[in-house]
Amino acid sequence: MSGILGTAMSGLIAFQRSLDTTSHNIANVNTEGYSRQRVDLSAVTPQFTGGGYIGQGVSVASVTRSYDQFITNQLTSSTSAFAETNTYSTLAARVDNIVSSEATGLSTGLKSFFSAANGVANDPTSLAARQVMTAEAGSLSQQFNRLSAQFDSLRNETNGRMQSTIDDINSLAASIADMNVKIVTEMGHGTNALPPNDLLDQRDALVAKLAEKISISTIHQQDGSLDVVIGKGQALVLGASPNKLSLVGAANDPSHKEVMLGGQNIGKDITGGELAGAVKFRDQILDPAQQQLGLVAAGLAIQFNAVHTAGYDLNGVAGTNMFGLGTPALAIPVIGDPGNIGSVTATYDPATLGQLTPSDYQLGYDGATFSLTRLSDNTVTTYAGPPPLTIAGPGFSITTNAGVAANDSFLIRPTYRAAQNLTSLISDPSKIAAAGTTGGPGLPITGDNTVALKLAGLETQTALMGGKASLAGAYGQLVAQVGTLTHTAKISSAAQETLLNHAKQSRENLAGVNLDEEAANLVKFQQSYQAAAQVVSVANSLFDTLIGAIRS
Repeated sequence: MSGILGTAMSGLIAFQRSLDTTSHNIANVNTEGYSRQRVDLSAVTPQFTGGGYIGQGVSVASVTRSYDQFITNQLTSSTSAFAETNTYSTLAARVDNIVSSEATGLSTGLKSFFSAANGVANDPTSLAARQVMTAEAGSLSQQFNRLSAQFDSLRNETNGRMQSTIDDINSLAASIADMNVKIVTEMGHGTNALPPNDLLDQRDALVAKLAEKISISTIHQQDGSLDVVIGKGQALVLGASPNKLSLVGAANDPSHKEVMLGGQNIGKDITGGELAGAVKFRDQILDPAQQQLGLVAAGLAIQFNAVHTAGYDLNGVAGTNMFGLGTPALAIPVIGDPGNIGSVTATYDPATLGQLTPSDYQLGYDGATFSLTRLSDNTVTTYAGPPPLTIAGPGFSITTNAGVAANDSFLIRPTYRAAQNLTSLISDPSKIAAAGTTGGPGLPITGDNTVALKLAGLETQTALMGGKASLAGAYGQLVAQVGTLTHTAKISSAAQETLLNHAKQSRENLAGVNLDEEAANLVKFQQSYQAAAQVVSVANSLFDTLIGAIRS
């Protein structure tokens, strides 16, 4: 009787566990990251008798979750890829809207300004035409300033987005480390090291959220813990120990943020996730757009000043600079490293304007030779020392003082802040130098429009980018480049979203809770439980019969 009763009781316990697990699945049908669980049953070792082996019932071998490492890895990588392309595409569209819009772009302002210059060329003595030109010059410089300010605002927003993402990464890394501790502790119970399924699901959900922020790789350890690495193998989580990312401004430009881990700059190593999308947007679209805009601003000021200072105004006085790019009017921002001993200055060179490129430059001195590195493509040009000397750079000249010493380094930014620094210097319409000749200071000039025609002709003069682009053409290249990158980003984002949805569907097919299937299991296990209970009842009846026979 004990064999029948023991076998029946084992069935009751097994089917009770199955009902519990089915109920758990149903309760978590809408829980994010939950994996469907099932009870694995195994037959108890049978007992040998003279007539053969008699079964001893069933036991619960384990409760396992529906899980596949390949599908999980695919979902993780697809999540990171989509988050990167979606962030990149969203931010790129912002720049595209700014530069291509007639309301906020530069094309309309350039046309209006040159139209005013043509007005002065047509009637050089007209104060009204001159007034329109000075007004349009001021309006154009302000439009450059506004565009630059919008780029700066977007840069600040991007920096804020990066900081928020890094804060999320650090928080998730700490949570994963805490979950590792709990899982290792739970798997240490007993001798079979059965997995704590719900804790594993919770950790996987944290990993999935982390993958949205940054591309990761995971390494499963034998004790149940999970290591997380980023970039080129840098550890973010090692067992119970998380590491922290930080965002630090560059020494020569605090607005340019670098991603640091353990004192090491890993910004170039990051791929995937929202953080990589923001860094990629800044480096591939925002910074080049601001540099190209600055090239147009510098080209406008340098060309106009060169022509305007060669003419004479309405009073017979030699023309002055029409536009300024800083203090003094054609100064280039130079930022020295904190440890420098000497200093350098840089100014634009109208004679080599066509060589000016939309890039920052790094000037270094090793004690014998100066090296000028164009940072957009790392092209290096060397110049023999020692200081002081004047270096003829591409579109600008550099003057080094005698104090420059070995290991001094300087960041030269000929175009980066040019649009921000552009100002109109002439407000008095009579000071527009339209004439090419003069009868002397104080003598009014009538009818001479020689210089005014040259100023108006700058609209079509291809002096920029190696003599291949006019002012409008250089700005058009900016619009086209941003538009192309934005379009490509949208296509890439849509493709990655499709791949992500497929990965999600694959996981749902494997691990998702199907209520129809669980309802069928519920009925099956209920009937099995009832059958086992009936066996218990039969065993009880047989036992009562046996007791009754003995008593009689």
